[in-house]
Amino acid sequence: MRPDASVMHIDLDAFFASVEQRDKPSLRGKPVVVGGIGGRGVVSTCSYEARTFGVHSAMSTREARSLCPHAAFLYPRFHAYKLVSEQVFGLLRDLSPLVEPLSLDEAFVDLAAADLDDLDVDTVTATATRIRAEVAEITGGLSASVGLASSKFIAKIASDLDKPDGLVVVAPGTELDLLRPMNVKVIPGVGPATTERLRRAGIHTVADLEQVSVEELVRLVGKAHGTNLHKLARAQDDRRVEPERETKSVSVESTYDTDLTDRTLMEQILTRQATDVATRLKKNGLSGRTITIKVRLYDFTTINRSSTLAAPTDQAGAVARLARILLGELFAAGETAGGVRLLGVGVSGLADWIQEDLFGEETEEETEPEVQLPEPSRRPTWAAGMDVIHAEMGRGWVWGSGRGVVTVRFETAETPAGPVRSYAADDPDLQPFSDS
Repeated sequence: MRPDASVMHIDLDAFFASVEQRDKPSLRGKPVVVGGIGGRGVVSTCSYEARTFGVHSAMSTREARSLCPHAAFLYPRFHAYKLVSEQVFGLLRDLSPLVEPLSLDEAFVDLAAADLDDLDVDTVTATATRIRAEVAEITGGLSASVGLASSKFIAKIASDLDKPDGLVVVAPGTELDLLRPMNVKVIPGVGPATTERLRRAGIHTVADLEQVSVEELVRLVGKAHGTNLHKLARAQDDRRVEPERETKSVSVESTYDTDLTDRTLMEQILTRQATDVATRLKKNGLSGRTITIKVRLYDFTTINRSSTLAAPTDQAGAVARLARILLGELFAAGETAGGVRLLGVGVSGLADWIQEDLFGEETEEETEPEVQLPEPSRRPTWAAGMDVIHAEMGRGWVWGSGRGVVTVRFETAETPAGPVRSYAADDPDLQPFSDS
């Protein structure tokens, strides 16, 4: 840990939903859910108004609709989110050359590399206060929650403590006072399975975890995970803020409208995905050793299975063969019996070299039976929330569509809440709009 609170974690609050509320005045102060809005969709982000009804990220859209049927359910507009993200990250990089992006809306900033007079608590607090104000100004009113601490681990925890629009500073020397009463789930990597193992051992809080020896933790959860838990329970984290994060994996996945049950069909899909992954690896001069398949079942249970090669490869045939073997193991165990809604292939353990002939003398891809592959779920032509422009009414957004009709609310971030009009879906006066 550092001797000062010079690590800043900044997180834009309910980012996607907040951008939608900014750009759609009629939705301000109302529940908004962003994600896949069809029957098989998943919530990406929701506004704080929706969260009061129990809606949260990664929930199925169907469940979100049952909890909050009056919310606005919108498809993501990634071009709009990317533009806001670039504005915010430009501001952060003006502050410090050491900015580590975690996602479009989240980053670590090293204030020790910033041009500050000192790193006293008052100075870094004033800096964070100024940055939050500047974020609100350049983004048109979006809020950010900030944590300041002596390490990345504590700074990230701090930024979650006073959401939304909060600022929490953990003074050096007080880290353990903050951590000890917290549930062990606050530690990164402690998911449901690890939580249950720790619970059975009588470990519920970070204070409980702090009393457990590293040997016992290794016995409970494995060497790497146990060693890490032992350190973090004592607030020991010396990771640097790294502005360039290396690509750790390359993957492709698709969600399907109808559950997949046929093994041959799924093998064909994996083969096609493996080809896409291999193409991306070669384009970037990369190869990888670990092949992973991702399978999401009909009930949203997600299964990941991996196998590691002796040396890296960028060959589609090698990736596809291992992916199909892993799928076969799931079929043999009966784990896909209920149907599969999402299927994906990934390669990790990346390197910038390859090893030829991983499968000995077998160099040609075996012939697969011809199968008509299903198309992945796609966004409808007139997606709820998308930007449009009408020859007479001007700019607006899709309120809803169906049965050959599209309904539009005409408003923008710079106008009051606007009127609603309906048009034929093929009306030539109505067109998609993008200012990117």
